[in-house]
Amino acid sequence: MNSSSVFRIAAVCAATTMALSACVVAPYPQRQLVYAQPAPGEPEIVVGVAPPVPYVEVIPAAPFLGALWINGYWGWSQGRHQWVPGRYERPRSGYRWEPHHWVQGQHGNWHLRGGGWIR
Repeated sequence: MNSSSVFRIAAVCAATTMALSACVVAPYPQRQLVYAQPAPGEPEIVVGVAPPVPYVEVIPAAPFLGALWINGYWGWSQGRHQWVPGRYERPRSGYRWEPHHWVQGQHGNWHLRGGGWIR
């Protein structure tokens, strides 16, 4: 391979890298952010943009015996979806963890239902 071929390959790689680095898929809200209050102390977030596909998280080693892994989820902050990473918690006797999840409403809006411990 001569130096001319190496230069052409390097130029193509550089141009491709620059072109692809400008490709960012970021959802923007199509509707205003609306807050509703389904239960005392538990605000519900309603947006006009579907959440992205959840990340596949690498679950770290449990920090203590009996630790319960709580999966991460797409939250909503500063006008866009933001990933909230998973974490470990101590189990609560007589309760189960209900994960955060998005539900599509009748009018196409997306509702974030907050996770929490349920008896």
